Amino acid sequence: MFFHRKELQYHAKPDAPDAVFAKQVQELIGGQFGEMTVALQYLFQSWGTRGNDKYRDLLMDTGTQELGHIEMLATMVARLLEGAPVYEQEKAAKDPVVGAIMGGMNPQHAIVHGLGASPKDSNGVPWNSGYIIASGNLLADFRANVNAESQGRLQVARLYSMTDDRGVKDLLSFLIARDTMHQNQWLAAIKEMEAKEGVIVPSTVPPEWEATEFSHTLYTNADSTASQLDFLKQPAPDGAAFKEEESKAFGGVPELKPAPPQAHDTLPGEND
Repeated sequence: MFFHRKELQYHAKPDAPDAVFAKQVQELIGGQFGEMTVALQYLFQSWGTRGNDKYRDLLMDTGTQELGHIEMLATMVARLLEGAPVYEQEKAAKDPVVGAIMGGMNPQHAIVHGLGASPKDSNGVPWNSGYIIASGNLLADFRANVNAESQGRLQVARLYSMTDDRGVKDLLSFLIARDTMHQNQWLAAIKEMEAKEGVIVPSTVPPEWEATEFSHTLYTNADSTASQLDFLKQPAPDGAAFKEEESKAFGGVPELKPAPPQAHDTLPGEND
C-alpha cells in the first residue's frame, strides 16, 4: 500500500523557463538509467525477495524514494516549460532565438503532453520495462543496482554542467547526493552478502558443473596490454590464482549438415 504527500521530496523550481533543457531532463526520467528504471527495479526486486526481510525493506524504501524523484523531475520539466515560447510558430520564423528554442525542444511536450513531462527519454523514446533487472538473486541484483546508480549519477553530473540555472542545479545537486548514498548502500550490502556467499554468483553451483581449468585464465591477444594489469598479480577475489595465456581455439572447425529441401538453402559446393 502506498501513500502520497503533496510536498515534494526536494525543491524542483527553475529560475527561468527552458524548453530545451526540459527535453534533456527527460533522460533522467525515462532513460535506461533514469528514475523510472531504478524505482521499478528496486520495487520488483523487493516484491520478489524471499526470506530476507531486511533487504526486502531496504529495496522497498529505496524504490519508494525513487518514485518521489520521478515526481520532482516531472515537476521540474513542467516548470521549465512554463512561459517558454513553445507555441510561437509565427515568431519562430522571424526571431532566431525563438526558432532555436523550438528547434531544440521536444515538440511532444507541447503537442502531446500539454507542457508536461512524459515517460520517455531525451530523444522521445518511450521507457522500456526491459531496462529492469530483477533476478531473485540479491547479490546479482545489487551489483546491477550499483551499475544503475553509477550511470545515473554520471548523467546527472553531466546535466549539472550543461545549465547555469541555479534552481535546476539545486535539484541536480540533491540527486547527485542521493545517488552517492545509493551506491554506498548497495556496495555495503554486496560486501555483507559476499562475506556469507562468496563473490561469484550464484554461489549454489555444484563444483562438478564448472570446467574449472578455464575459471581463472585471462585470454589475451599478442598485441594486448591487458596482461600488464596489476590485479593479475594478486589472488582473484574468490581466492584462486589468476593466469594469463594467449588466446587459442579449443574447438574444431564446425561442420553443419546440409539443410533439408524444405529450407531451400544454397546447395553445397562440389568440394564440401
